[in-house]
Amino acid sequence: MRIGDAKQSYEADEAIWTTSTQKLWFGFFLLVLLVFPFMADSYLLYLGCLVGIAVISTTGLNILTGFTGLISLGQAGFMGVGAYTVAWLSVNTGLPFPVTLVLAGLMAAAVGILVGLPSLRVKGLYLAIATLAASVFLHFIFAEWESVTGGMGGLSLEPAHLFGWSFQSDFMMYFIIVPLAVLMVLAAANVFRTRIGRAFIAIRDRDISAEILGIDLLRYKLMSFALSSFYAGVAGGLFAYFYRVVTPESFPLSMSIFYLAAVIVGGMGNLLGGILGAAFMTLVPEALKLLTAALTPFYPNAPVFMSPMLEIIFGALIVGFLIFEPHGLAEMWHRIRRFFRLWPFKN
Repeated sequence: MRIGDAKQSYEADEAIWTTSTQKLWFGFFLLVLLVFPFMADSYLLYLGCLVGIAVISTTGLNILTGFTGLISLGQAGFMGVGAYTVAWLSVNTGLPFPVTLVLAGLMAAAVGILVGLPSLRVKGLYLAIATLAASVFLHFIFAEWESVTGGMGGLSLEPAHLFGWSFQSDFMMYFIIVPLAVLMVLAAANVFRTRIGRAFIAIRDRDISAEILGIDLLRYKLMSFALSSFYAGVAGGLFAYFYRVVTPESFPLSMSIFYLAAVIVGGMGNLLGGILGAAFMTLVPEALKLLTAALTPFYPNAPVFMSPMLEIIFGALIVGFLIFEPHGLAEMWHRIRRFFRLWPFKN
């Protein structure tokens, strides 16, 4: 029976993968991601791209809420900043997509720092309301600053391009979105091997104790806001390239709640939880729609009956997770791993 996991060096403590089996499974996962677009139809490719964008944004929010303990309802607003930055740069400058995505992330990070300034004075629900107010204010700017954002009509942009390649189809966009999602999750994992990431966790666990230990609360809280908003800005930029149109209605308040729910369902303070939560929140509504389509031949009024039921079922699933598995999907995954670690010799 495995009863301990002692680390004998700092390198072992900081390692992302602790066993060769984990490296093997990660390599297999990358191989599946590489083969997937050649095997999947257009609908699955569409879902794969949506999950990739959701993973990036959820990872960003997980850094802020799950690892630093700062609740934010402004994720949709930060994604909107990134999307409008990409759209404006694409229309007015014609810069290649890697440059516009980085600039979108930096612009969103700058806005995130401004929104995060109250975090030294308020926290918890009060900070959530402050970020909600910022999201409403950003939505107002998206709708009313017509000379830059195009007003309610929004902006249309050309497909992403690089070295003469034009990424018009979902198949091509997959090779931008998914590799970028993998790289940004790995980058986030590396952050928590450093002093910065450990400072975030210390602030989450007890901010007064962290300050006594010499951690500058304002600096690290703003750093967390900037990093989280950078991820949201990049996700928003990918959203803009994916749909090629950006309007104020693309980033409603419900989107912020969607990502916060993804963090909670997946498991707060766990990067794997962010990935699982993003996939769950994106795929479950689609699965319910497929269920409705499957019932229609046997029950013609299924779409009429199921349409209002979908949101109820979706909400009930989230509530069920909160009640029966408060640590999220990540804890379920860890439980399965522990079972198979000793299988078939489990006592």
